[in-house]
Amino acid sequence: MIRLLTTTITLLLFLRASTESPDARSIQILNESGRRVDVSWIHPQTEELVLQSTPDVLAGASFSLNSFVSHSFLVREMPGKKTGECEGSEGECRVDYFSVNENHDQVILIKEGIEVEHTDSKSIAVKSANTLLDECKSKADRSLKNIDNTNNPVDPLHVLDTLTACVQKGVATEIERANEEIAFQAQVRKNMASQLENYTCADETLNTTEAKRTETWRGKKVSVMIDRPASKIHTVENFLTEDECKAVEDAARPILHDATVADGSGGSHKSDSRKAKQAGIKVHWDKEADGDLIARLSRRVYDYVNHVLPFDIMEDGQEDLMSIQYFGRGLEEDQPDRYMPHCDGDCNGMLFKPGNRMATIVMYCEIPKVGGATRFRNSNVHIKPKQYA
Repeated sequence: MIRLLTTTITLLLFLRASTESPDARSIQILNESGRRVDVSWIHPQTEELVLQSTPDVLAGASFSLNSFVSHSFLVREMPGKKTGECEGSEGECRVDYFSVNENHDQVILIKEGIEVEHTDSKSIAVKSANTLLDECKSKADRSLKNIDNTNNPVDPLHVLDTLTACVQKGVATEIERANEEIAFQAQVRKNMASQLENYTCADETLNTTEAKRTETWRGKKVSVMIDRPASKIHTVENFLTEDECKAVEDAARPILHDATVADGSGGSHKSDSRKAKQAGIKVHWDKEADGDLIARLSRRVYDYVNHVLPFDIMEDGQEDLMSIQYFGRGLEEDQPDRYMPHCDGDCNGMLFKPGNRMATIVMYCEIPKVGGATRFRNSNVHIKPKQYA
């Protein structure tokens, strides 16, 4: 389903979350060499060395480095403070090199002899898989030897079952360990987001998060804030017109009632945190050909959602257009007028399941003098309102 909202605040396409370059990588350097070292970036054109450590990395210490894919670095042994010499041949200071690759979670281990060992998420996964396969091959080999010792014929199915059972157990263990880590990291992120929420709402100088990219749709500027398989956040400027806003407000006026929020058990109740009125507006699709403004706006909504998502949705069976009008609280009020954090659908990052709400579109006909921003706290995306966006 699609949920449509017009409010006295902006238009936002909410499908269900920074701003750094896609080539940016964070590198962790661990010095296990037993010697002091320094780390320098190698300028790709001039080959000039630009010191990155401050000034060196002590034995046993770690050092974080923000860089980009393909950047190269030199690791150099530092002379001993007492002897003034290095431990290379004839007192020479030993060096090694590494380059940032496309993988994430890269760790540079500086081993004894100033030898660099470069690990990352992919190489760690490959190493783990190889270790598992080696263990399972050993079990299968022992199974073969046991059969040979009994002088019984080798049963290939038995050996295959032994290998398969070993791999299944090992993979299940790794998946369980990974799921526990993911759950832990997700909880940390949610706790941090909750702590930051009041700050982001109170800071009127906080600007909209920088878009990952911009594009156009039917001549309208689209800012893509998040673009993942199971979560997307877009903003579209000048999505609706003043006449369309007036048509929605006129249709809503005689049926406005106190706004409610979901109660978590399938029902709804009035919220102490929202002074708002709402009205469900039926879209008269039979009047679309006659230029009905609400039908025209709703068609544009479906067109955009189908442009973004691969579901080819139709208007049949969808929710009504919902007009929400905030009357707000003054600056002297102790409690702000706010829509508390919630999920319009699943917030578990999984792919869309048929029958659930697939998108929410928020359209702002008017914006307040103060406030009105939308915060996707789990994704660290902040959006300030724009009229008709």
